[in-house]
Amino acid sequence: MNAFVVTTPAPEQVEAKIASAAFWPEVDPAKIRAAQRINNTITPERLRETLIEAIASVNGELASWRAARELEGRAKLADIPAEQIDSVSIHVNRYLRAVGCMAKAALQERYSDYDTTASGNKKADQLEDPIDDLRRDARWAISDIHGVTRTTVELI
Repeated sequence: MNAFVVTTPAPEQVEAKIASAAFWPEVDPAKIRAAQRINNTITPERLRETLIEAIASVNGELASWRAARELEGRAKLADIPAEQIDSVSIHVNRYLRAVGCMAKAALQERYSDYDTTASGNKKADQLEDPIDDLRRDARWAISDIHGVTRTTVELI
């Protein structure tokens, strides 16, 4: 006997933006979800918690840079003279990219531990490169905000 069950998709939940210090732009979880391709298996609560940690991490790495900009009289990241792309400061885009990449890397690390079978271990091993890539992208975005060149060093 075959059964066909029709389910309706869960209604999309509205996720409140996350505000940090007044200097930094608000982070919209829905936009991070879309940009980083984070699906709805990640609950809004889990995403929010992870984004808050990513924001704290990025803010910490940019603390001295922010202090120097505030001494120059800049009240917000968007106030710093920078190229505008799609009517948004490139610094704002890079900040949001750094936060999104750090959050997705953390989520992938946490969700890889649910399946401890051989296939689960193989999948976790396959995620290592994407996690490293996400962390690299976050580092590059932060370096770009700092105005520091990207350097790749390989030890032989």
